[in-house]
Amino acid sequence: MEKLISMYDGLKDFVLSYKRIVIPLFYLVLIPVPLVVSNRYVIWVLCLIGIYSVLTLSLNLIAGYMGQTSMGHAALYMMGAYFSGLLGSKLGWPFWVTLPFGILGGALGGLILGIATMKLSASYLAVITLAFGEVVEMVVLNWNSMTNGPLGVRNIPGPDLFGFGLSPSNGGFYWLMLALVTVSVLISLNVLNSKFGRAVRAIKEDELAAKLMGIHTAAYRVKTIVLSGAMAGMAGAFYASMNHYIDAATFSYDVSMTILCIVIFGGLGSIPGMIIGSCLLIAFPEVLRSLSNYRFVVYGMILILMMRFRPQGLFGGLSKRPYRLPKGVDRPNIAEFPAKADVSGRERG
Repeated sequence: MEKLISMYDGLKDFVLSYKRIVIPLFYLVLIPVPLVVSNRYVIWVLCLIGIYSVLTLSLNLIAGYMGQTSMGHAALYMMGAYFSGLLGSKLGWPFWVTLPFGILGGALGGLILGIATMKLSASYLAVITLAFGEVVEMVVLNWNSMTNGPLGVRNIPGPDLFGFGLSPSNGGFYWLMLALVTVSVLISLNVLNSKFGRAVRAIKEDELAAKLMGIHTAAYRVKTIVLSGAMAGMAGAFYASMNHYIDAATFSYDVSMTILCIVIFGGLGSIPGMIIGSCLLIAFPEVLRSLSNYRFVVYGMILILMMRFRPQGLFGGLSKRPYRLPKGVDRPNIAEFPAKADVSGRERG
């Protein structure tokens, strides 16, 4: 098993080392898929994988970068879907107008959740997020005059581009979803490589040390959850337009657990892990329909095996590649430094 893990790590580092070649080839394979695959159901599953990729990337900001556990992420997903779906269904607004409101709905949910949990961490935050998810679901189910309660929201308009309707059946929604995943990856990369991302990761490693360094930890917590909520809301708006119907059962606790399982399975803090994990765990119940009712049993077994043999997830953990220094900075030559002196003042050999 150790040899297999070592081979896998070598392959992962190879892919990451040549990502400038691998990523364009990856897109060259993905872009013509609707032109080659005529099965509408397969395209619909690929679109669903794209939505879950965005959801896991959004949760990765909280769980992977900030190191906190959220068990009610489906609530932010739901708020984005309902904000966008209700405006499209009741007012007849087009998708491109309702999309920003879906993003705003998810961000609003993230703001409420962030303020409520700004001074909490670990298991306390997990419980609050779980309760928040249940509260949002109960509000949606019982606010009949606004959300239609358990009957859900129907006739949600789909996106169109210059008069051409985009749907999974004609491949248009697939390309739109591919663009959405690309935008989400770029957002995650910009966060990771920015001052904001470094502050969030510092909070994850040692919150007390981050405070002593002058980082306003509570503010960064709220900002991270708001950004995560905005991304989840965007995914919710896309799901509502793809399915043309939403109800509270669509965004149940099971959805939150599925998102969390994918994040752990793919590797906390890993962007490729979120996408590969979504591909594997979302496609699994669709490929093996007879086991779809037992998917959480299989998910549990997979996570147990992962915790035993690879606790950092598929793409998690530190890379063995040397750190890439900024331009103009040379790596120092260790041989040129004099031998360090120990406590007694004698030089070490």
